[in-house]
Amino acid sequence: MLLKTFGWSFAVTALGLVAAVFYGGWEAFGVVAILAVLEISLSFDNAVVNAGILKKMNAFWQKIFLTVGVLIAVFGMRLVFPVVIVAITAKLNPIDAVHLAFADKDRYQQLVTDAHPAIAAFGGMFLLMIFLDFIFEDRDIKWLQWIERPLAKLGKVDMLSVCIALIVLLVTSFTFATHAHQHGGAHIDKAQTVLISGIAGLITYMIVGGLSGFFEERLEEEEERAHEEEEEAARTGKKKSAVLLAGQAAFFMFLYLEVLDASFSFDGVIGAFAITNDIVMMALGLGIGAMYVRSLTVYLVRQGTLDDYVYLEHGAHYAIGALAIILMVTIQYEINEVITGLVGVVLIALSFWSSVRRNRALEAAEGGSGEKAEVPSGV
Repeated sequence: MLLKTFGWSFAVTALGLVAAVFYGGWEAFGVVAILAVLEISLSFDNAVVNAGILKKMNAFWQKIFLTVGVLIAVFGMRLVFPVVIVAITAKLNPIDAVHLAFADKDRYQQLVTDAHPAIAAFGGMFLLMIFLDFIFEDRDIKWLQWIERPLAKLGKVDMLSVCIALIVLLVTSFTFATHAHQHGGAHIDKAQTVLISGIAGLITYMIVGGLSGFFEERLEEEEERAHEEEEEAARTGKKKSAVLLAGQAAFFMFLYLEVLDASFSFDGVIGAFAITNDIVMMALGLGIGAMYVRSLTVYLVRQGTLDDYVYLEHGAHYAIGALAIILMVTIQYEINEVITGLVGVVLIALSFWSSVRRNRALEAAEGGSGEKAEVPSGV
């Protein structure tokens, strides 16, 4: 099972590291390996959230996610994306941008760094909306009840998540403009860039997420029979099967997954420039990492890990919220990529530990005298 799920990732790792040795010797080998580890650590929460969405899709669309989706993730975000943002910000055509990446690596790195405010604002707002919509939804299972219960009540207010996201964006943009003014105003126009990019991220989330929700509702009547079968399975004690999305709903859910992956990739791509400005080594390292994120997503779905460890999805969304804030902060202040990666890992580890405690308490209750045991709900 493990080899079947991670087989392609192992193969890509071997090919990528061999290619690195031929390209730049053992030094390139080390750089590519570090980049791969960086990408995996920064994107573990991505895999958990992806699994929560992917398990709703049928086998065909899961396969599309693992084939076409991998091409988009590896070649699109890890190779083409850095070139595209340089081309846009430097007002170059893509061919010149590629030439710049190979011929003048220092200039290329500087152009990507200059584009960071726009990238961070777009990705930060998209990820922030995911977190807010999750935390304001009233759920049967709550991890940190002392936070989630009052927030679920607040979530009954229409458009609250959008209002909060816009407030965060305005504060971020204003802070950036003030800081630029204090330093002579040379970059004051970037405050407008942050504002526009953030709004674009918000609009992207609402369009993609809205279309997914719309087509999910269109399938409700067709899925009614499947829901009845699930209820029957629950009554008989059998493990219920998930209602799988197909057709248009699955297509827009696939788009949502790809945009989500792109947003998670922003910090990895930008962080990679702190290690190397060589586009080839960057593509190899981040590409290897992206393959493991995909394999880990599939593993979580096939093993039913999210069903067994019910707080994992909560931990991943808290990690998303933390990453969103970190991205917004990095518009003005530099934050070490190690810190960014550790925040997500720690939050997911805590949620896993809480899930284990919950499962043990449930097992003790089932094997005990029949008295209701208190189930831990958080850390």
